[in-house]
Amino acid sequence: MNAVEVQGLSRSFDGRDILSDVSFTVGHGEIFGYLGPNGAGKTTTIRILLGLLSPGSGEVRVLGRDLAVDDDARAHVGVLFENNGLSDRMSASANLTYYAGLYGMDDPEERIDDLITLVGLAERRDDLVGTFSTGMKRRLGIARAILHRPEVVFLDEPSSGLDPGAQRMVRDLIVELSRREEMTVFLNSHHLDEVQRICSSVAILAGGRIRAFDSVANLTNASDRPTVAIDLADPGDRNRASAVITALPFVTRCDHDSSSALHCTLSDPGATPDLIAALVGANLRIEEVRRSSRSLEEIYLEHVGSAGGGV
Repeated sequence: MNAVEVQGLSRSFDGRDILSDVSFTVGHGEIFGYLGPNGAGKTTTIRILLGLLSPGSGEVRVLGRDLAVDDDARAHVGVLFENNGLSDRMSASANLTYYAGLYGMDDPEERIDDLITLVGLAERRDDLVGTFSTGMKRRLGIARAILHRPEVVFLDEPSSGLDPGAQRMVRDLIVELSRREEMTVFLNSHHLDEVQRICSSVAILAGGRIRAFDSVANLTNASDRPTVAIDLADPGDRNRASAVITALPFVTRCDHDSSSALHCTLSDPGATPDLIAALVGANLRIEEVRRSSRSLEEIYLEHVGSAGGGV
């Protein structure tokens, strides 16, 4: 049994299809990335999984159960939407104590102390949440979502609106919680670098349909569209080399990174010799050519662009 199962899910609002035949699974203990542009239907999917919305058709299961009709199963699930669900007029510890009461937890003090320390707020535990930064509220919101030790936690854009430092803290917290609590994390995020770093598998949703679903390793190392990295002897030739490369019919994408290497995605796995020949024919000196993996951002834009979406 998977932690999350979605089969043939469709949903429409006011005659407009939001989700169309969506299917994917999430294994136990995974950090799973659910990706797509705004309006793609990601939050709608989560709300249906949580039993807050009914599916138009199809089946959804969390821990093998339908949360819309199984109240007992909800005790095994945590959720954090973009609204952290916290009261600004209460302290960090008081917020968690309040939710512990809603969860029916007996003697929650030790658990609350542990989580406040884990999310790095021990010194601010008695301060009003209204005095916290956005990143601090997000970390406390995650603590709230996993207070009752759920088996599956849904995090809807946990890094939204955070600066890079706060994003990293939230990312590290998600990894630590997944490892320590042995929980399944369903992560809806726009931060593709974050997803590539921490998720074991992803699904890309665009136009209401799943455009890709696989492990991150399989997607970024797909052999049918290899990516090669090219280091030039003279980095000043990069723009001229890029013009030569992008004119080749078998090159679908060409980017460069901070080291000035050119990363080229090829539609033909056997076209690397032709790529090298084109550069040499243009009197460009090559220092090194090596195979490189594709970025999740590249894969995302490829699928979302073909569906007419955006980031």
